[in-house]
Amino acid sequence: MKSNTICTVFILLLFICLAACIPDPVREAAPEEDPIEISQEKIDHLGITNPDKLSAASKRALAWPDLGNEWFGEFQVFDLKGDLAYEEGVVRRDPSALIYEEGKYFVWYSKSTGPTQGFGGDIENEKVFPWDRCDIWYATSEDGWTWKEEGPAVTRGAKGEYDDRSVFTVEIMAHKGKYYLCYQTVKSPYNVRVKNQVGLAWADSPDGPWTKSKEPILSPADNGVWKGEEQNRFNVTKKGDFDSHKVHDPCIVPYKGKFYLYYKGEQMGEEITFGGRQIRHGVAIADNPLGPYVKSPYNPISNSGHEICVWPFKGGIGSLITTDGPEKNTIQWAPDGINFEIRSVIKGAPHAIGLNRALENSDTEPFRIFEWGLTHQYKNYNYQYIRRFSGKRRVHHVAKGASARTGG
Repeated sequence: MKSNTICTVFILLLFICLAACIPDPVREAAPEEDPIEISQEKIDHLGITNPDKLSAASKRALAWPDLGNEWFGEFQVFDLKGDLAYEEGVVRRDPSALIYEEGKYFVWYSKSTGPTQGFGGDIENEKVFPWDRCDIWYATSEDGWTWKEEGPAVTRGAKGEYDDRSVFTVEIMAHKGKYYLCYQTVKSPYNVRVKNQVGLAWADSPDGPWTKSKEPILSPADNGVWKGEEQNRFNVTKKGDFDSHKVHDPCIVPYKGKFYLYYKGEQMGEEITFGGRQIRHGVAIADNPLGPYVKSPYNPISNSGHEICVWPFKGGIGSLITTDGPEKNTIQWAPDGINFEIRSVIKGAPHAIGLNRALENSDTEPFRIFEWGLTHQYKNYNYQYIRRFSGKRRVHHVAKGASARTGG
């Protein structure tokens, strides 16, 4: 027994020695980390205690670009007067951008009435979302505070058409004396696997009348596969592209002689990730405002986001990313309208922002576009209403009673 024990120990020692002599392919293959060059100024700026002992957080901080705070600011939200003040029993939401024509501001928005029943009942006759059974209305204002509701601009299509259930989440583009509304569409029945599309209407005046496209100008990718027949949008055999389920929140921007249609994509089998919902943005490009729109091969162009909020700035396109994903609550900018990089992190940006397009002509102050515009707010799940926001670039933080010079 004793000799067996000695033999076993000897074999184990021999195995350990042999293992130590065998080269570790992982260890040998691992490249040496490049030394990080750190200036004393950067060490002081980041408050690093010991540059020879860098935590993962310090390494990330050292890799941050030096952007300053030009893109950083804060927001406030206020109630409106007139017809856009909150009205019990009425949904007004997702305001478009504002345009200024003939001495007044114009805005378009989704409008419906009555509470939401959801998907538990008779979806053919009930209302499954606040944005279900909507038409697109518009309102005008001389001062941006008191608004007059002018009436419907684009209404749902006849039974059997691609927009017969709801038209909603609208954006306006004014271009060379003509006006274009792009918006989401849903065809009945509105179930959880329904595929939203994008429609278009155009007119010679912001007051209409509007001519609607006979077919959608943008549809979801057709490369996902549902699993089973049950109405369950999370059950998939194949998820497909980032926009295989829905194309939402369209916004067309004239850019570099073409027309860039930015949109939110929802994927079949959408998951919850470490950043929240799996939502990303895409872009489709056309030579003509009426299309055809061709999706960019670089899609998706964001890792996060919800409602589209884009504007031209310094030859590129700015984008406010909110609500969903690991890069939510950021402002991003792309010099080519496609390759976006984070420029600032924003706290508490209003949802569904309608930018004031009259403020787009500043290429020196990135945050000026947020000077004021419109947003929507939930009074409760059933009813939302339109409000006004103001934004201001923030440069200092001071204690109460102190000035920016004295701090505190």
